[in-house]
Formats: sequence, C-alpha cells, structure tokens
Amino acid sequence: MRRSRTCSEKTPNACGATGGRRQLIEQYRLSLVRACRLVGLNRWSLNYRPRRPDDSAVRERLRELAAERRRFGYRRLGWLLAREGHVMNRKKLYRIYREEKLMVRRRA
Repeated sequence: MRRSRTCSEKTPNACGATGGRRQLIEQYRLSLVRACRLVGLNRWSLNYRPRRPDDSAVRERLRELAAERRRFGYRRLGWLLAREGHVMNRKKLYRIYREEKLMVRRRA
C-alpha cells in the first residue's frame, strides 16, 4: 500500500521527509532502507545535490547593466550580455533577473 503525499517527490526537503527519516533512524534504530520505505521516499533522492553552475559573474554584470540602462528590460539586457559573450536562454536569464529583484524603472 503506497502512501500519497502532497508535495512532489523531487523536493523531499519541502515536506520534511528527510527530517522524518533521520528521526526514524536515530529513535527506532532503523536502517536507511527501511526508514525511507516507511516515509515513502526514494533513497537516491536524499543524496540529490543540485549541480547548477556558478552565475556570479553573469549576475554581477546584469546588475551593472541594469543600473546603467535603467529603461532596459531583461530581454534587451540579455542581448547586451550576449554581445559580451554571456549567452543563455531566456528562461535562465529571466530567473536570474527575478532573483536579483531587478525591474524596469519608470522615467523620472
């Protein structure tokens, strides 16, 4: 019988499943395999570490360009970055743009 969960299997930390696994292992002296089976979590998802490359240089340059060109949105800033050799797709560019809390400023 499989237990249904409200959070996705790709984000075990979001629903606290990893904390439950640790508690089961320490308190009840269960193996990792049995604890994961009780919680309903795949063992390999606990070892998952995101492998996102470092974007610090791109972020810094994007902030500089946004401060310099206040009326440019993320698309035009992306074109400027592409000219400088920082080529990326629009989704990644928009994600970084949002994470840096940048936005087009109104004219004064």
